[in-house]
Amino acid sequence: MNDYVEVRIDFDPCTEDMTDVMAAILADAGFESFVPDSNGLTAYIRESDYTPDMESLSRTLPFDVKTSWTATKIEGQDWNHEWEKNYFKPIVVADQCVIHSSFHTDIPQCRYDIVIDPKMAFGTGHHSTTWLMISRLLEINPEGLNVIDMGTGTGILAILAAMRGAARVTGIEIDEPAWINAVENTRLNNRPEVEMVHGDASSLANVPYKADIFLANINRNIIMADIAEYASAMAPGGHLFLSGFYTADVDMLEADAKELGLKKADVTERCDWACLHLIKS
Repeated sequence: MNDYVEVRIDFDPCTEDMTDVMAAILADAGFESFVPDSNGLTAYIRESDYTPDMESLSRTLPFDVKTSWTATKIEGQDWNHEWEKNYFKPIVVADQCVIHSSFHTDIPQCRYDIVIDPKMAFGTGHHSTTWLMISRLLEINPEGLNVIDMGTGTGILAILAAMRGAARVTGIEIDEPAWINAVENTRLNNRPEVEMVHGDASSLANVPYKADIFLANINRNIIMADIAEYASAMAPGGHLFLSGFYTADVDMLEADAKELGLKKADVTERCDWACLHLIKS
Protein backbone atom coordinates (compact mmCIF):
# COMPACT_ATOMS: atom_id res chain seq x y z
CA MET A 1 0.00 0.00 0.00
CA ASN A 2 1.14 3.53 -0.74
CA ASP A 3 -1.61 5.35 1.16
CA TYR A 4 -0.73 8.18 3.54
CA VAL A 5 -2.46 10.20 6.24
CA GLU A 6 -2.05 13.96 6.06
CA VAL A 7 -2.17 15.51 9.53
CA ARG A 8 -2.63 19.26 9.84
CA ILE A 9 -1.53 20.86 13.13
CA ASP A 10 -2.30 24.50 13.86
CA PHE A 11 -0.66 26.41 16.73
CA ASP A 12 -1.94 29.45 18.59
CA PRO A 13 0.44 31.24 18.79
CA CYS A 14 2.83 29.79 16.20
CA THR A 15 6.62 30.17 15.96
CA GLU A 16 9.25 28.40 13.86
CA ASP A 17 10.69 26.84 17.03
CA MET A 18 7.32 25.23 17.69
CA THR A 19 7.03 23.76 14.21
CA ASP A 20 10.62 22.50 14.35
CA VAL A 21 10.10 20.77 17.70
CA MET A 22 6.74 19.34 16.62
CA ALA A 23 8.35 17.94 13.47
CA ALA A 24 11.00 16.22 15.62
CA ILE A 25 8.32 14.73 17.88
CA LEU A 26 6.30 13.51 14.90
CA ALA A 27 9.41 12.05 13.25
CA ASP A 28 9.95 9.90 16.35
CA ALA A 29 6.33 8.76 16.00
CA GLY A 30 6.88 7.60 12.42
CA PHE A 31 5.92 10.64 10.36
CA GLU A 32 7.96 11.01 7.19
CA SER A 33 7.63 14.55 5.85
CA PHE A 34 6.79 18.00 7.12
CA VAL A 35 5.69 21.24 5.48
CA PRO A 36 5.77 24.13 8.00
CA ASP A 37 4.08 27.49 7.48
CA SER A 38 3.22 30.59 9.50
CA ASN A 39 0.22 28.91 11.18
CA GLY A 40 1.56 25.44 11.91
CA LEU A 41 2.65 22.24 10.26
CA THR A 42 1.38 19.67 7.78
CA ALA A 43 2.83 16.20 8.29
CA TYR A 44 2.58 12.91 6.44
CA ILE A 45 2.69 9.32 7.66
CA ARG A 46 1.97 5.98 6.04
CA GLU A 47 -1.58 4.91 6.86
CA SER A 48 -0.31 1.60 8.21
CA ASP A 49 1.83 3.47 10.78
CA TYR A 50 -0.74 6.06 11.81
CA THR A 51 -2.05 6.09 15.38
CA PRO A 52 -4.82 8.67 15.81
CA ASP A 53 -3.90 9.55 19.43
CA MET A 54 -2.41 12.91 18.45
CA GLU A 55 -3.38 14.75 21.62
CA SER A 56 -0.79 12.82 23.64
CA LEU A 57 1.90 13.98 21.22
CA SER A 58 0.85 17.61 21.53
CA ARG A 59 1.18 17.40 25.30
CA THR A 60 4.90 16.66 24.92
CA LEU A 61 5.52 20.08 23.38
CA PRO A 62 7.67 22.22 25.71
CA PHE A 63 5.61 25.32 24.88
CA ASP A 64 2.50 26.96 26.26
CA VAL A 65 0.51 26.76 23.04
CA LYS A 66 -2.94 25.70 21.87
CA THR A 67 -3.02 23.06 19.16
CA SER A 68 -5.73 21.77 16.84
CA TRP A 69 -5.56 18.73 14.56
CA THR A 70 -7.19 17.36 11.45
CA ALA A 71 -6.32 14.13 9.64
CA THR A 72 -7.08 13.24 6.02
CA LYS A 73 -6.34 10.02 4.17
CA ILE A 74 -4.42 10.44 0.90
CA GLU A 75 -4.75 7.64 -1.62
CA GLY A 76 -1.57 6.09 -2.93
CA GLN A 77 -0.08 7.88 -5.90
CA ASP A 78 3.14 8.63 -7.74
CA TRP A 79 4.88 10.61 -5.00
CA ASN A 80 7.78 11.62 -7.22
CA HIS A 81 5.26 13.24 -9.54
CA GLU A 82 3.66 15.01 -6.59
CA TRP A 83 7.05 16.32 -5.43
CA GLU A 84 7.83 17.53 -8.93
CA LYS A 85 4.45 19.25 -9.28
CA ASN A 86 4.11 20.77 -5.82
CA TYR A 87 7.42 20.96 -4.01
CA PHE A 88 10.63 20.05 -5.74
CA LYS A 89 11.88 22.46 -8.38
CA PRO A 90 15.49 22.71 -9.56
CA ILE A 91 17.56 25.03 -7.38
CA VAL A 92 20.72 26.89 -8.34
CA VAL A 93 23.20 28.05 -5.69
CA ALA A 94 25.72 30.79 -6.39
CA ASP A 95 25.46 30.13 -10.15
CA GLN A 96 27.74 27.11 -9.61
CA CYS A 97 25.61 24.25 -8.36
CA VAL A 98 22.25 23.00 -9.61
CA ILE A 99 20.19 20.44 -7.69
CA HIS A 100 17.41 18.65 -9.52
CA SER A 101 15.68 15.31 -9.89
CA SER A 102 16.10 12.75 -12.63
CA PHE A 103 12.52 13.50 -13.67
CA HIS A 104 13.22 17.20 -14.30
CA THR A 105 13.71 18.71 -17.74
CA ASP A 106 15.00 22.15 -18.78
CA ILE A 107 17.77 22.07 -16.16
CA PRO A 108 20.08 25.11 -15.82
CA GLN A 109 23.70 24.38 -16.73
CA CYS A 110 26.13 24.66 -13.82
CA ARG A 111 29.61 23.46 -12.98
CA TYR A 112 28.23 21.04 -10.38
CA ASP A 113 25.10 19.08 -11.31
CA ILE A 114 23.57 17.07 -8.45
CA VAL A 115 20.72 14.63 -9.05
CA ILE A 116 18.44 14.05 -6.05
CA ASP A 117 15.42 11.78 -6.41
CA PRO A 118 13.34 12.71 -3.36
CA LYS A 119 11.20 10.27 -1.46
CA MET A 120 8.06 11.28 0.39
CA ALA A 121 10.12 11.97 3.49
CA PHE A 122 12.93 14.26 2.58
CA GLY A 123 14.01 17.75 1.63
CA THR A 124 15.58 18.77 -1.62
CA GLY A 125 17.99 21.62 -0.86
CA HIS A 126 15.50 24.47 -0.95
CA HIS A 127 15.73 25.31 2.74
CA SER A 128 17.85 28.36 3.64
CA THR A 129 20.19 26.31 5.84
CA THR A 130 21.00 23.87 3.03
CA TRP A 131 21.54 26.82 0.67
CA LEU A 132 23.94 28.37 3.21
CA MET A 133 25.91 25.13 3.64
CA ILE A 134 26.19 24.59 -0.11
CA SER A 135 27.42 28.16 -0.50
CA ARG A 136 30.15 27.65 2.11
CA LEU A 137 31.21 24.36 0.55
CA LEU A 138 31.53 26.16 -2.78
CA GLU A 139 33.73 28.81 -1.17
CA ILE A 140 36.14 26.52 0.64
CA ASN A 141 38.38 24.17 -1.35
CA PRO A 142 37.95 20.54 -0.21
CA GLU A 143 40.27 19.10 -2.86
CA GLY A 144 42.42 16.37 -1.32
CA LEU A 145 40.82 16.85 2.11
CA ASN A 146 38.76 14.56 4.34
CA VAL A 147 35.11 15.48 4.86
CA ILE A 148 32.37 14.34 7.27
CA ASP A 149 28.73 15.31 6.68
CA MET A 150 26.79 14.76 9.91
CA GLY A 151 23.04 14.39 9.40
CA THR A 152 23.52 14.05 5.66
CA GLY A 153 19.80 13.73 4.78
CA THR A 154 19.57 13.31 1.02
CA GLY A 155 23.37 13.42 0.81
CA ILE A 156 23.62 16.71 -1.09
CA LEU A 157 26.58 18.12 0.85
CA ALA A 158 28.54 14.86 0.86
CA ILE A 159 28.00 14.45 -2.88
CA LEU A 160 29.09 18.03 -3.59
CA ALA A 161 32.22 17.59 -1.47
CA ALA A 162 33.14 14.53 -3.55
CA MET A 163 32.45 16.40 -6.78
CA ARG A 164 34.79 19.14 -5.60
CA GLY A 165 37.66 16.69 -5.15
CA ALA A 166 37.56 15.68 -1.49
CA ALA A 167 39.84 12.74 -0.77
CA ARG A 168 37.42 10.89 1.52
CA VAL A 169 33.80 11.66 2.34
CA THR A 170 31.55 10.09 4.96
CA GLY A 171 27.88 10.97 5.39
CA ILE A 172 26.11 9.94 8.60
CA GLU A 173 22.33 9.80 8.93
CA ILE A 174 20.26 8.52 11.87
CA ASP A 175 16.96 8.15 10.00
CA GLU A 176 16.97 4.83 8.13
CA PRO A 177 14.73 5.86 5.18
CA ALA A 178 16.81 9.03 4.75
CA TRP A 179 20.01 6.99 4.83
CA ILE A 180 18.64 4.63 2.17
CA ASN A 181 17.72 7.65 0.04
CA ALA A 182 21.22 9.12 0.50
CA VAL A 183 22.80 5.85 -0.65
CA GLU A 184 20.55 5.89 -3.73
CA ASN A 185 21.54 9.47 -4.48
CA THR A 186 25.27 8.69 -4.30
CA ARG A 187 24.63 6.04 -6.95
CA LEU A 188 22.63 8.45 -9.10
CA ASN A 189 25.60 10.82 -9.05
CA ASN A 190 28.17 8.05 -9.60
CA ARG A 191 29.98 8.78 -6.33
CA PRO A 192 30.97 5.36 -4.94
CA GLU A 193 33.75 7.04 -2.94
CA VAL A 194 31.13 8.56 -0.61
CA GLU A 195 30.44 6.24 2.32
CA MET A 196 26.97 6.60 3.82
CA VAL A 197 26.67 5.41 7.42
CA HIS A 198 23.41 4.70 9.23
CA GLY A 199 23.86 6.02 12.76
CA ASP A 200 24.15 8.97 15.11
CA ALA A 201 27.11 10.95 16.46
CA SER A 202 28.49 7.84 18.15
CA SER A 203 29.29 6.57 14.63
CA LEU A 204 31.99 9.23 14.37
CA ALA A 205 34.27 7.03 16.48
CA ASN A 206 34.32 4.49 13.63
CA VAL A 207 35.25 6.94 10.85
CA PRO A 208 38.86 5.99 9.94
CA TYR A 209 40.12 9.56 9.65
CA LYS A 210 39.86 13.00 11.20
CA ALA A 211 37.85 15.54 9.24
CA ASP A 212 39.51 18.55 7.66
CA ILE A 213 36.00 19.79 6.87
CA PHE A 214 33.09 18.84 9.12
CA LEU A 215 29.53 19.71 8.05
CA ALA A 216 26.47 19.56 10.31
CA ASN A 217 23.15 20.96 9.11
CA ILE A 218 20.84 19.59 11.81
CA ASN A 219 19.27 21.73 14.54
CA ARG A 220 20.45 23.70 17.54
CA ASN A 221 19.61 21.16 20.26
CA ILE A 222 21.26 18.22 18.52
CA ILE A 223 24.33 20.29 17.67
CA MET A 224 24.70 21.44 21.28
CA ALA A 225 24.36 17.87 22.53
CA ASP A 226 26.89 16.44 20.07
CA ILE A 227 29.37 19.25 19.35
CA ALA A 228 32.04 17.71 21.60
CA GLU A 229 31.94 14.58 19.44
CA TYR A 230 32.19 16.75 16.33
CA ALA A 231 35.30 18.43 17.72
CA SER A 232 36.89 15.07 18.56
CA ALA A 233 36.31 13.90 14.98
CA MET A 234 38.14 16.91 13.49
CA ALA A 235 41.79 17.33 12.55
CA PRO A 236 43.73 20.25 14.09
CA GLY A 237 43.05 23.32 11.97
CA GLY A 238 39.89 21.69 10.61
CA HIS A 239 36.86 23.69 9.55
CA LEU A 240 33.44 23.12 11.13
CA PHE A 241 30.35 24.48 9.39
CA LEU A 242 27.15 24.40 11.43
CA SER A 243 23.62 25.29 10.37
CA GLY A 244 20.02 24.42 11.13
CA PHE A 245 19.45 27.24 13.63
CA TYR A 246 18.51 30.90 13.75
CA THR A 247 20.86 33.88 13.91
CA ALA A 248 19.72 34.46 17.50
CA ASP A 249 21.29 31.13 18.48
CA VAL A 250 24.79 31.89 17.22
CA ASP A 251 26.18 33.34 20.46
CA MET A 252 25.00 30.33 22.45
CA LEU A 253 26.62 27.88 20.04
CA GLU A 254 29.80 29.94 19.83
CA ALA A 255 30.14 29.86 23.62
CA ASP A 256 29.87 26.05 23.70
CA ALA A 257 32.30 25.73 20.81
CA LYS A 258 34.90 27.98 22.44
CA GLU A 259 35.21 25.62 25.40
CA LEU A 260 36.15 22.85 22.95
CA GLY A 261 38.91 24.81 21.24
CA LEU A 262 36.72 25.85 18.32
CA LYS A 263 37.12 29.50 17.34
CA LYS A 264 34.55 31.44 15.32
CA ALA A 265 35.79 32.39 11.86
CA ASP A 266 32.60 33.99 10.52
CA VAL A 267 28.83 33.74 10.25
CA THR A 268 26.65 33.90 7.15
CA GLU A 269 22.90 34.48 7.22
CA ARG A 270 19.86 33.94 5.02
CA CYS A 271 16.24 34.62 5.96
CA ASP A 272 17.11 34.69 9.70
CA TRP A 273 18.88 31.31 9.45
CA ALA A 274 22.60 31.15 10.19
CA CYS A 275 25.70 29.18 9.21
CA LEU A 276 28.47 29.31 11.81
CA HIS A 277 32.04 28.66 10.62
CA LEU A 278 34.45 27.48 13.32
CA ILE A 279 38.11 26.45 13.18
CA LYS A 280 39.69 23.92 15.50
CA SER A 281 42.83 25.19 17.20
